[in-house]
Amino acid sequence: MSANDTRPKMRSWLFAPGDSEKKMGKAADGPADIVLLDLEDSVMPENKPAARELVRDFLGSRDDRQRLWVRINPLSSGETRTDLDVIMASTPGGIFLPKAEGREDVEMLDEWLTGLETTHGIKPGATKVAALVTETPKAMFHAGDYEGAPRLMAMSWGAEDLSSALGARIQFRPDGGYMPTYELARSLCLLGAAAAGVAPIETIQADFRDLDRLRERALMVRGQGYRGMLAIHPAQVNVINEAFTPSEEEIAHARAVVEAFAANPGAGTVGLDGAMLDRPHLALAQALLKSAD
Repeated sequence: MSANDTRPKMRSWLFAPGDSEKKMGKAADGPADIVLLDLEDSVMPENKPAARELVRDFLGSRDDRQRLWVRINPLSSGETRTDLDVIMASTPGGIFLPKAEGREDVEMLDEWLTGLETTHGIKPGATKVAALVTETPKAMFHAGDYEGAPRLMAMSWGAEDLSSALGARIQFRPDGGYMPTYELARSLCLLGAAAAGVAPIETIQADFRDLDRLRERALMVRGQGYRGMLAIHPAQVNVINEAFTPSEEEIAHARAVVEAFAANPGAGTVGLDGAMLDRPHLALAQALLKSAD
C-alpha cells in the first residue's frame, strides 16, 4: 500500500466466533476498530458450513461492513475458496488470511477476490487483506517478501500455531515474556510490515482478565513500532484503543518538532528542549500526527 492510501483505524482487531450470532453482534456493537468474524480456529470442523452461512447473513444485516472482516481458513486447508464463495456475496470489509507463507499466498487470494468482486458487483479491489505471517516455520523465512502484495493493509503474527508446528511446550519465559523463537517472530513481522509499507499488528494476549498487563504490553509494542493489536475478548478493546492512541502530550511534542523544523528550512538538525533532533525525529513526529488524525 502506498503512503497515499486511505486506511481505516486499525488499533484493535477483535475476534468473534463465526458460529455465534450473539458473540458476533456483541463484538460488532462495541468499539473495536475492526471485528474479525472467525471461520478458522474458533469454529469446529463440523460447524464450518453453518458458520459460513451465519457470517454471510450477519454481514448482510449490517451497515458497517467496512469494519467487519472475516478470518477465513488457510490455503492449506482446502476450504479457503469455499469460505469466499459463501461470504463474498455480503461484501465483507476485508479478509484476514491465516498461515500465510509468503507473497504468493496473498496473490492467490487476490486472484480469487478479483473474480468474486466482479461476480457480485463489488468495486474492484474494495476487499482489503491482512495476513498472519509467522504461524508456520516456512512462513518465518518469508516475512520480508510481502512488498507490493495486492490489497495487503496489515501483517500480524501468532505464537500458538507456530508452537504447535515446532512441537514446543513452552512459549513464555518465567518473567512472562516470550521465548526467543517467538520474539523473533514478533520482530520479523514488524520488519516485514515496515518493508511492505503496511501496518504491523501485535498478536493476542490470551489472559483477557489481566488488563494491566495488556496495557503494559500494548504500550511496549507500540513503542517498538506496532500500530495495533489483536483481541480475543471485548474487555480488551478499550485498553488497546487507548494504548494505540497518541496522548495529548505526545501530540504537542510532535507538533513542536514539526514547527521547529519548519522554522529552520533546510536544516538537518534543530534544537528543542535541550535536545538535538535530526530528520528521523521529524519523520516520527509527522507519522504520529498522521496517526492521530
